[in-house]
Amino acid sequence: METRNAFSIPEIHEKFSINKHSSDKKILERIAYNFVKEGEVYEQEVGSFLLDWLNEKDYIVVQTSGSTGKPKKIKIYKRHMINSAKATGKFFKVGEDTTALLCLPANYIAGKMMLVRAMVLGWKIDLVPPRTNPLDTVYKQYDFCAMVPLQLDNSLNRLHLIKKLIVGGGPASENLKELIQGVGTKVYETYGMTETITHIAARRINPKKKDKKDSSYFKALPNVSLSMDNRNCLMIKAPELNDDTIVTNDVVELKTYKKFLWKGRYDNVINSGGIKLYPEEIETKLQLLIGHRFFITSLPDDALGDKVVLIIEQDYNEIAKLTISEAIKSLETINKYEIPKEIYFLSQFIETETGKVQRAKTLALVSNSEL
Repeated sequence: METRNAFSIPEIHEKFSINKHSSDKKILERIAYNFVKEGEVYEQEVGSFLLDWLNEKDYIVVQTSGSTGKPKKIKIYKRHMINSAKATGKFFKVGEDTTALLCLPANYIAGKMMLVRAMVLGWKIDLVPPRTNPLDTVYKQYDFCAMVPLQLDNSLNRLHLIKKLIVGGGPASENLKELIQGVGTKVYETYGMTETITHIAARRINPKKKDKKDSSYFKALPNVSLSMDNRNCLMIKAPELNDDTIVTNDVVELKTYKKFLWKGRYDNVINSGGIKLYPEEIETKLQLLIGHRFFITSLPDDALGDKVVLIIEQDYNEIAKLTISEAIKSLETINKYEIPKEIYFLSQFIETETGKVQRAKTLALVSNSEL
């Protein structure tokens, strides 16, 4: 018979409240049951997680996003989630009595961790539906919030309601970064994954002038050490978050054991004529030229091995194709190897449940149409 070590249900901070209701374990359990029984879908997800958090198991089961592979369910220990919450509190200086807004779904790790931070650190957290425009029904200011880039893009005119904002789930576009320069909100792009219990590093993307020089580098949270493997991919040692060293497929430039520059995914690297090219770096250079969603990838080529191609989420438009092609060639920041050899248009990309582009499956649509 399998035995399980005794586990103490995590303490709820005395300052914690949810939707203005001060909550110890018993009150929180009642709130969770009410959410599950009578709440809207997003409240049911919150309620289900809270009940999981308050049970006697020492772990929860979460699902990865599936943006870089098949979605899978993994086990995460509650003690690691508590450690992650404390590291976030220290890094961003958001301790007890912080007012926070949850506008992410609680069925994924990012939303779950906002609730854990609130319970562990003593935040006063409010819930709103996880829409693309989450601040449209908000009329008070909050100290802290987490969003995905699309939510930030749709919240620019009400961003003054958030003092500190973390953005994850995908990189923020160069255009979006331009739009938030000079705003009062401190906006941070985060780096992490489900296996690291959300972010293990962050960088401010609207820094003050004096801090701009170093703003490209992600800085690791407390108790996180970084290194690289022989592929120049990031390795993460964070014993308070994961018992194993995490080997990623993210190619980086390591400045110190606490700072790195993200270059792209190893599995996306293009070898064109013997030159290694990083699609994400090329995309950054093109973002201000293209008004629609797009990505850089490759297709087989007899001469080059792989040729760089640009895929745009837009109905085919010959004039747009010619205009974009000429604009790319005139860019001073792009070298001749990075210029796409072909431009393709697709009316709709294939996405994960969380809205991330599935590059391989989307590319297959182009490949099939070329046959």
